[in-house]
Amino acid sequence: MNTFTLTRDGPVAEVRLTGTATGNAMGADFWTELPDLVAALDADDSVRSVILRGEGDLFSVGLDLRWYLVHYRRLMRSGDTTRTRRRLLAEAEAMQSAITSVARSRLPFIAAVHGACIGAGLDLTSACDIRVASLDAYFSLREVRIGVVADLGSLQRLPALIGAGPTRELALTGRDMTAREAYRRGLVTQLAPSAPQLWSGAASLAHELAAYEPHVIAGIKTVLDRGPDLNYVAVWNAAFLPSEELPGRLAAAIQQTAGLQPAELS
Repeated sequence: MNTFTLTRDGPVAEVRLTGTATGNAMGADFWTELPDLVAALDADDSVRSVILRGEGDLFSVGLDLRWYLVHYRRLMRSGDTTRTRRRLLAEAEAMQSAITSVARSRLPFIAAVHGACIGAGLDLTSACDIRVASLDAYFSLREVRIGVVADLGSLQRLPALIGAGPTRELALTGRDMTAREAYRRGLVTQLAPSAPQLWSGAASLAHELAAYEPHVIAGIKTVLDRGPDLNYVAVWNAAFLPSEELPGRLAAAIQQTAGLQPAELS
């Protein structure tokens, strides 16, 4: 991998975004490596949760603009406007799919954000299941500043996370949202005073999630993505609830909450 480094701590995988340029920028390799990495993690039954963080002193400055400028100029030189538009559409859809692979993963992804989280960096963290941050973190959709409509997921995912009004303001102004504001609005669920405490807290959370049944975690993600459909979750549990482990887990839960012995439940 050219744009990530991967380490393991038991069932927890830590993925560090290194990018293709300064600031963990996301260039050409990122968009093919991300879905391949997620697929590999999904296929490994020993992985139960994932921490996603940036290398160095920030999360990511977003799209590698130096790469994209050269790439865009090459596309425009073709002179075939229709072909160029089709190519741009196909590339946008492929990049969207790369980010969406995180949201569709069976695994819980925890974004641990420090420093800048800009543009495509915010798209990526928005696709994660949980976001935690250090106090020096800030979030920004700056596409409006360069004359582009953000198209990699933030405009679709942020309204459910922080509300439609704040999302519109961020997108229309391109301003920075501080870690404290992100916490207040619900984008971030935990704040840490410093980066080392952020890594420690993210690791504790990841190990907590890793202790739960993988199919239950995957089910929660799927049902949440489905929206307010009670019938869907009823059908899901009818399909996946039957298991050899469930009676023992229910007995343990009853014992913990009511002081009953498992033998009494047989």
